[in-house]
Amino acid sequence: MQVRVISPLEKVFADENLQARQVTAFSGFQNECISFQLAVCGDESTHTMPLSLRAESTLAEHIRIRSVRSVPVRLAAPVNADDNYLRKTPGLYPDLLRDIIPDDPSGDLFGYAGQWQCFWIDVEPEGFAAGEYPVHLTVYNKLTGAELAKASAQITVLPGMLPKQSLKRTSWFHSDCLAQYYGVEVFSEEYWRIVENFVSCAAKRGYNMLLTPLFTPPLDTQVGGERLTVQLVDVTVRSGEYAFGFEKFRRWVRLAQRCGMEYFEMSHLFTQWGAKHAPKIMAEADGVCKRIFGWETEATSEAYARFLRCFLPRLMEEIKGLGIKEKTYFHISDEPRAEMMDDYRAARALVAPYVEDCVIMDALSDYAFYASGAVTHPIPAINHMDPFLENKVPDLWTYYCVSQYKDVTNLFIAMPSPRTRMLGVQLYKYDLAGFLQWGFNFYNSFWSTHSIDPYHTTDADGRFPAGDPLQVYPGRGGMPEESVRLMVLHQAMQDLRALRWLESLIGREKTLNILQECAKGELTLTAYPKEGEFFERLRGRINAEIIAKTQM
Repeated sequence: MQVRVISPLEKVFADENLQARQVTAFSGFQNECISFQLAVCGDESTHTMPLSLRAESTLAEHIRIRSVRSVPVRLAAPVNADDNYLRKTPGLYPDLLRDIIPDDPSGDLFGYAGQWQCFWIDVEPEGFAAGEYPVHLTVYNKLTGAELAKASAQITVLPGMLPKQSLKRTSWFHSDCLAQYYGVEVFSEEYWRIVENFVSCAAKRGYNMLLTPLFTPPLDTQVGGERLTVQLVDVTVRSGEYAFGFEKFRRWVRLAQRCGMEYFEMSHLFTQWGAKHAPKIMAEADGVCKRIFGWETEATSEAYARFLRCFLPRLMEEIKGLGIKEKTYFHISDEPRAEMMDDYRAARALVAPYVEDCVIMDALSDYAFYASGAVTHPIPAINHMDPFLENKVPDLWTYYCVSQYKDVTNLFIAMPSPRTRMLGVQLYKYDLAGFLQWGFNFYNSFWSTHSIDPYHTTDADGRFPAGDPLQVYPGRGGMPEESVRLMVLHQAMQDLRALRWLESLIGREKTLNILQECAKGELTLTAYPKEGEFFERLRGRINAEIIAKTQM
């Protein structure tokens, strides 16, 4: 059996010869996740067999081994996408990471003659002293125990700890999709257990803000349709008067904080793409549970305005009581266009007087929203940043989704990993305060007309480039299975933290100069190094500079 230790930024396809160069030395600070891959391929005499991998090292208890699984990709890229994609054709693409468990065959790779596949290895050395740690890898036939191949990698644990992530980062969390996929009742104990598993995963990989469904989020929903109710706030209407219960909301916040989340974004208070209507709101009205607001409700109707006047002050009391007021953000409507500005402004006027000095922010791309004062905290798409950067908008965020497929970074499965990892470097260069992405675990079709199985459908049933809607898969037992892309984004966040650390030691100008030198050319939001070696140069230089300053 052929084996080769390779970079975590390679994506290996079973139907092509391995081009990736061998890399056997990897390094990171004492609280970094250090990842690499072992590519394996059987020769012509190899019979199909279950493969497993054993790691021997002083770090063994801190090593996690997973198999890289291919998933179906139908829509790899839009027809007019740029050329920086691995492929644009349908097929099987490496993405899913599945744990190798000794007594469980579900994580095994099957060895096939002439087909390259990969094991993904993570080393998390926290608690270990700085130093050199060899890792010896043995591939063996899981049925017979016969050893098939050996390889080694050298892990260098660097002295010091990356600083806490300062970037505010969210990827929208869809708990209705979890309830539907696992077939559990919303707010049952099993629902809460599964939600906690997935929130913990997001927090571990650098997300620190959580979309909080005050009411069922009016996102990606067909006009006139609705998504499964996941409303955290209990509403009661008696004789025209509103009362509110916040027990579920409190439990959500405490769960999120227990998992490591720090910031909370309240779900949108008006429908997507224009703030035309109220979100779906369920209530016990005179003893009957029913929808009291929804698509039939005009956004600025007196009935909904009165509801907000009653609800928002009570919500703010809860937020302050939980001690999260300074960490709470509000949304009005997602992705309004220029012709919707008047509707957006009117909707915002209903909310702003009651949320005190909490930030109101929304994803949008038209600078006129900010220039006119309709939005004070815009989140422009990464391919529409120029006017916001030129005008030095303070506390600026950015986002990407399905439409950001040309020239800029994104996380589609068909994109090369260096393109995905570039996000951290770009966030640093442009000194951005936050980043938003819409689909941590969206397991619905476009417009949420039906639920899908993300192991078979990775493109929201043909609407979005594969991978755009999800970064984790719903594994057995209510546990998330991570993707290659999520791990690459985690590396991007580690890059950002290292750059921030270096800046604190030598200043921003010198840090930017190092960044530019390692790029060996232009580095903007649309022009940047395409090869993975850039990150080896960059982190090598950053790490050396940090050690030189901190170990004096």
